[in-house]
Amino acid sequence: MKLVGKHLEKDGSGYVNLRPEDDEDMWHLYNLIQEGDTVRAQAIRRVQNVSSTGSTESHRVRLNLTLQVTRVVWSPATSAGESAPTTGDPLSSNNAPVATASLQISGRVASENPHVKMGAFHTLDIEVNRDVRIEKADGWDSVAVGRVEESCVPGRGAEVAAVVCGEGTAIFCLLSQHMTVVLQRLEVPIPRKLAANSSVHEKGLARFYSTLYASFLRHIPYSAPSIRAIVIASPGWVRDAVFDYIMSEASRTSNKALLSVRNKFIRVHVTSPHVHSLVEVLKSPEIASQLKETKFAREGIMLDKFFKMLGSDEMRAWYGPDHVSLAADRGAIGTLLISDELFRSSDPILRKKYVALVEDARTKGAEVLIFSSMHESGQQLNQLTGIAAILTFPLDVEVVEAEEREAKEEEERRAKAETEEG
Repeated sequence: MKLVGKHLEKDGSGYVNLRPEDDEDMWHLYNLIQEGDTVRAQAIRRVQNVSSTGSTESHRVRLNLTLQVTRVVWSPATSAGESAPTTGDPLSSNNAPVATASLQISGRVASENPHVKMGAFHTLDIEVNRDVRIEKADGWDSVAVGRVEESCVPGRGAEVAAVVCGEGTAIFCLLSQHMTVVLQRLEVPIPRKLAANSSVHEKGLARFYSTLYASFLRHIPYSAPSIRAIVIASPGWVRDAVFDYIMSEASRTSNKALLSVRNKFIRVHVTSPHVHSLVEVLKSPEIASQLKETKFAREGIMLDKFFKMLGSDEMRAWYGPDHVSLAADRGAIGTLLISDELFRSSDPILRKKYVALVEDARTKGAEVLIFSSMHESGQQLNQLTGIAAILTFPLDVEVVEAEEREAKEEEERRAKAETEEG
């Protein structure tokens, strides 16, 4: 994302002008823009001109429109290989280009325009490399400003490429700080290995490895400087066979670029050949040591720590908005885990509540991890209410809730006594 311009006052009013450059930037905009905000961007409208003779001429005009937002719709990118598993010839339909993510913003026109009436409904299709100006209805809070700053860090990009394999299946993914993008799902049938048809089984395996290798070259940007690790994950020993085949083919075809990044490859055991196994990948010691300072790896490690605490030290593992708020009031939060989905609430009061919780936790020295719901770890956190906390010291939920009830009852008694005295 490119920061084109920014003017923010101390009270949070003002605007930010951004230029999205890729799909991840579209995701950032989706998280920034809310109902009630004012957004200005380029649009195309069909305009009709009526001549003096009464004839009508229609043409398309590109113009800048300012909308007061009523709806924001995000559509993630999908590839040809993602819509349906790919089988057969590796050089067939898989060459179809990968679709880009789309972001649509609907609302009423909020500024004068010679071609569009004030108050008319319109939908803006946000495009890559076109400026978007945003003014927040309730001002720019710390979470929104933090997302702008994070999205504009230069040199961002996918940091991990992953191939999650099974018997005859493979899923090709790219992981960046905020997104997991599935590039292709591959499925090649392999006949069972029987004494009578061992040659058929071997041919099926050969076809699978050949197809996987061709897809790897097409989808994985292994030479990109931003790629820090190329993970091959699987149950059993499929990962070793896949790695050996990739390296042998690279040697046979003199692919020096691929051979030069051999040290980027990491083989990881996972329990199932599915996308959600990427959570296991990110918390594995091999990956954790190499990517320990990256955002998404840290999230995976801390979520795993939280789940382990739920089973062994539950008084230090709290989740749910009410319980986490109680822990925050007592200054007990060591690490706050919160999903970005909670900040997309159309209720401004609810958003302010979560922003205040984040700011309070940071003020008291807690680590705050805002999970992306476009990562598997964020989706797991969403299934657990979207908010959780690892406490610095144990607290009994039932005892704390009882104390809260007693304090509330005492406050009500005092208020009643003051009323009667008055």
